[in-house]
Formats: sequence, structure tokens, C-alpha cells
Amino acid sequence: MRCPMTTGLLTDFFACGHAASANWRGAAEAALAQCGSGVRGATLGFVYATDAFADDYADIVAFLRRRTGIAHWIGTVGLGICASGREYLDQPALAIMCCSFSEDTFQVFSDLKSPRDVVRLQREEGFASFALVHADPATPSLTSLIRELAARTESGFIVGGVTSSRGRSVQFADGITEGGVSGVLFSDQVVVATRLTQGCAPVGPRHIVTDARHNILISLDGRPALDVFREDIGPEFSGNLGSVAGRIFAALPIDGSHTGDYVVRNLAGLDTTHKLVALSEAVKPGHGLMFCRRDRGTASDDLDRMLTSIQSGLYRQPKGGIYFSCLGRGASLFGENSEELRIIQDRLGEVPLVGFFCNGEISHNRLYGYTGVLTLFL
Repeated sequence: MRCPMTTGLLTDFFACGHAASANWRGAAEAALAQCGSGVRGATLGFVYATDAFADDYADIVAFLRRRTGIAHWIGTVGLGICASGREYLDQPALAIMCCSFSEDTFQVFSDLKSPRDVVRLQREEGFASFALVHADPATPSLTSLIRELAARTESGFIVGGVTSSRGRSVQFADGITEGGVSGVLFSDQVVVATRLTQGCAPVGPRHIVTDARHNILISLDGRPALDVFREDIGPEFSGNLGSVAGRIFAALPIDGSHTGDYVVRNLAGLDTTHKLVALSEAVKPGHGLMFCRRDRGTASDDLDRMLTSIQSGLYRQPKGGIYFSCLGRGASLFGENSEELRIIQDRLGEVPLVGFFCNGEISHNRLYGYTGVLTLFL
């Protein structure tokens, strides 16, 4: 896809709709009614459904195709989905966005299950500028696959989310697919702006791992790992280590990042006898590491920072957007009444937007957790 995708003009038509209903057809009808009659001019559709509709997903997209005339659809299911100013969690619901891209500016793909498949995709389609993807959580070597796909885009950048479901982890990419990575490649004729917001904030300085075995931290900066941990988290938590679950995490700084970026990983256990700290990911001596705290205040502050940053680079009103948010965010972090999506809507205005709550978020060439990834089409 070396973007012979240069002919044709993009129009300004983006529209989204979203609804909850015990019956998928009722939800689809309501969502389409919100989109209006202009969907007949659209060329690409995004469709996100809560996992209650996982077994109906193919029927939903077939219905949307018939009603809109849009041939190309991508999406996945989630434990929750989001739309402009609205979150749907633990209820049957769907959200759709219809986009009027020129057909020579995008290419839908599916069934990437290894770096070799990425090489094959590039050989068949050429270079794309940017990719938006959905990933099955059971995909082997997913982090390597993400890096390989990002490296083979001209921008070196992809965004996406990992499917979350209590049942089937279905995706749609011009057809039902399960397992691996699917999504859409865009040419450089499609202009995007994208940013990531962390759900945590560091509570201490950056340390160096001086001794570790797999995922077990033995020492940091030459001191027992648990001693450093207690010092960083302060008396509020160190006096009651049982209270840190879900509130204190490990942050692994990203080498070469000019913005102090890091990936967040869960604590797997604390050993007060041997003063060890276990993580959900292996680390090696020489790696950097911080501890961080997750709460509504830190998450709200960073969401505000992210929105300020993305708005500062906009040269026109966005046509539409996709938002991938962690399952650990949303109502459990920001509170009820769709607060996270309302904050975004208040800042961006009435921009059509859809997305879902993920089992992991993808930004640039990395797999994150506890983050929100916002992508705007300009």
C-alpha cells in the first residue's frame, strides 16, 4: 500500500451513533438513526459492541452493511464501549462511526499472528503511514508483533486496543476473525493526531534494578527492593501493605523517551521476610524502574494534560476520533456517569467518537496498561 492512495478527495463526513438494548437489532437501529441519512456516502465503518453481543457480531455488521451500503467495517468487542460523552459498561450496547475516507487511502487487514505475517502484509500491500489495530489477548508474542507492525509503517506508529470479553474475543475486519491482530492501514493522505494519557503518577525517583530473578526484584540501587518500595510509597501505604493492591504499581521507564514515558505493570506480591517485590513482568539488572500510584486525581490531571497537548497541535476541528481506554479506568477510576468520556467531550466539543475499554492499549510500538489512547482524524 505504498500509497498509490493519493487520488480522490476526502470529504468531511463523519457520524457516530450508540445505544443500549437487550436486542442487537434495536441497538443498531437506534445507533443508525443518530448517524442520519448521510451514512450512504461513507466508505469505512467502525463498530464496537459489548461482549453481550459477541455471538451476534457477524449479524450486526451484516445488518449495518445492508442499511448503509458501507462495504468495509472494523471493530471488536469489549466489556465496555465508549462514544461521544458516553460509556456503556456491563450492558448490551454498541457504538458505530461512519467515515468518508477516499477508498484509495485505507486498507483493511486481518490474521496477523506472527512477525512473519507482518512481512507478508507489507509485501502484499506496501508501506502504510499509520495503522489502527485490534488484538486478541491470547496472541503469542503480542509485544513483538506490535513492534514489527509499527516498524513497517512510514510513521513508525500504530494505535489500538486488546479485546476484552468474558467469552469470545471476536474482531471484525471485513469479516469475523478471532486470534491475532486485525485493523486498518492508512496512507499519509489521512491526517491524524494521537496522544496517550497515563492513569498513574510516579511516587518516587527512578531506580536501577541491581539484582533480579525473572519477575522478582531483589535489590534496587543496591538496597533491598522492599525497603526502597516502602520508602517511595510513604507512611500511608507502608504501614499497611495490604492496602497497596490496585493502587500502587511498578512503572518501567521507556529508554529514549523525551517525555518521560513509561509502561505500568502490576505488583504480583510482596515478601516481607526476604524483602522482595514481585512484578507481573520480568526485569533484568540494569533496567530502570519507578513505583507509581493510581487514583482519580492523578488520572484526571494527566487526562487534562493529554487533551491540552493534543489540542495545541490541531490546525482545524477534528472530523472524528477513536478512544481506547483501559478496563481499569472508566467508572472504576473516574466515577459514574461516564465522567472520563464527558471530560473528553467537554474539551473537544461535539466530535464523533467511538471506542472500547481494553485489556491493554497500544500506542506507538508498545503495549500499555491503565492508559487511554486518543486518536483524532483531521
